[in-house]
Amino acid sequence: MRSTAHQPRRPAVTLAAAPIGPSRRVKLTIAPMSKLLNPLIGRLAGRRFFPMAQIHHVGRRSGKHYVTSVGARINGDVALVPLTFGNRSDWARNVIAAGRCSITIRGRSYEAKRPQLIDWGDDAKPLVRTTFGPLQPLGFRLLGIKQFMRLQIA
Repeated sequence: MRSTAHQPRRPAVTLAAAPIGPSRRVKLTIAPMSKLLNPLIGRLAGRRFFPMAQIHHVGRRSGKHYVTSVGARINGDVALVPLTFGNRSDWARNVIAAGRCSITIRGRSYEAKRPQLIDWGDDAKPLVRTTFGPLQPLGFRLLGIKQFMRLQIA
């Protein structure tokens, strides 16, 4: 006989998430282009009229400073970053380990802290929709993006 009690739901926000890599669609479409496009996007990301942002982070082992181009958006005091290559990408692991980073979006720099991984689901959908608008969430689903990083803007 099954119990009628509610099973506890897995929290949508977590730091100790199961490893999630890029989807097959990302591997087939974006990954091959990234080697060619990264130098150009790296020069343009974070600028006022370019839609990509830059995450400035420190290597968790090397201590080196890195800059990574991402598709982040600001919504109030929150920056939301789709994890196109999953939560095991070096930049995501570095930010989680440090607990902070800085982010440059549309020509403005922000200090960000308290990184949280948010699973694509009912809890993340409203935040994703209000942050990215009506069409981009469809693109995220088509690419197979399963998580986002939520950063508190200081």
